[in-house]
Amino acid sequence: MANAVIVVDMQRGVLQEGYPLQCGEEARKVIPKVQELLKEGLAKGAALFFTADTHDPDDKEFQMFPTHCVRGTEEVEIIPELAEFVKKGTVIRKRRHSAFFETALEKWLKELAPEKLIVCGVCTDICVMHTVADARNRDYPVEVPADCVASFDPEAHEFALKHMDQILGASMI
Repeated sequence: MANAVIVVDMQRGVLQEGYPLQCGEEARKVIPKVQELLKEGLAKGAALFFTADTHDPDDKEFQMFPTHCVRGTEEVEIIPELAEFVKKGTVIRKRRHSAFFETALEKWLKELAPEKLIVCGVCTDICVMHTVADARNRDYPVEVPADCVASFDPEAHEFALKHMDQILGASMI
């Protein structure tokens, strides 16, 4: 029973300059750490899942956030720095914060029966935290490597780490 690594929204529209929801240079600093995490995970037989925020042009989420990661644009692509790992994993297109909402992730995890889920990526206080909450609500043990998550808002990032640890019961490693 191997682990599953869920890489949240490490895509062009979030991590590359020039896009409306670009998280900034601080968020890009986690890329080498995530690469190392994925390399270690594969060596131990982990299944890899990459979520990709993917919206229709008229998505209601754009009432709260700028238009971003629209289906069919390069914004939805996983960043090139993770391309070698994406080939060995599964991409999950999602339209809301949680990787579980209206996706096949739950089905795949039931088939895999992983020992634990390791969640990394961006944004800590939005999609990472909601994915962790839904995983914990399904009774999965969850680890969040603190050096493999980031957000555009440092204060919200710190709140999310504390919340996932103290309220959701995820292990911060």
